[in-house]
Amino acid sequence: MYALYIANKNYSSWSLRPWVLLKMLGIEFEERFVPFPQHQDDGDFHRFSPTGLVPCLVDGERTVWDSLAITEYVAEDYPQVWPDDRSARAWARSAVAEMHSGYTALRTICGMTIGVRVRLNEIGPALQADLDRLEQVWRVGLSRFGGPYLAGDRFTAVDAFFCPVAFRIQTYGLPLGEQALDYAARLRALAPMREWYEAGLAETLRDAPHDAEIAQFGVLTEDLRAT
Repeated sequence: MYALYIANKNYSSWSLRPWVLLKMLGIEFEERFVPFPQHQDDGDFHRFSPTGLVPCLVDGERTVWDSLAITEYVAEDYPQVWPDDRSARAWARSAVAEMHSGYTALRTICGMTIGVRVRLNEIGPALQADLDRLEQVWRVGLSRFGGPYLAGDRFTAVDAFFCPVAFRIQTYGLPLGEQALDYAARLRALAPMREWYEAGLAETLRDAPHDAEIAQFGVLTEDLRAT
């Protein structure tokens, strides 16, 4: 059985991607939760991850790090990770790679913090460009492959990679069109996403660097997390 190392569910967008993919596809795994260190000298993710980062998947003697590498590794055992149709699969892989390496302004300004609500100080040109591109990708996927998921009628890796964005839209009240908001809400309504969200709200550990980003880019308007 796979063992998947993840960090705080309130903050760790990278951890969410393989976690929700495995959950949605019914693939058994052991969750190994290791919180972000409270102080720089606390904890050592290098115990299980060559990069000292999460997520990290362990399968027997094999260790696979990085969310995209994990996705491709799992797909070797479970082809349903990707769409069956070759055209849909090619599009989905491209969208995943773009999400994995792009959307820099969205990642920086709207860090994943699912248990709070934030009013951004502004939506500058870089963030707006990312939001415009996001809407374009979602519109193309949903229209070309018929929905309700991005590459067709079932959840695949491309949906998993955009699940953190669905939480960011909720946290920051990002201004998107009706189709994009509906798709994001559909992702958040999935049972594994609800499970992740409730667990994130229940966490009492805080990660100062993540929380500091809120003060840099916006104003905290509501904190729903347990104390």
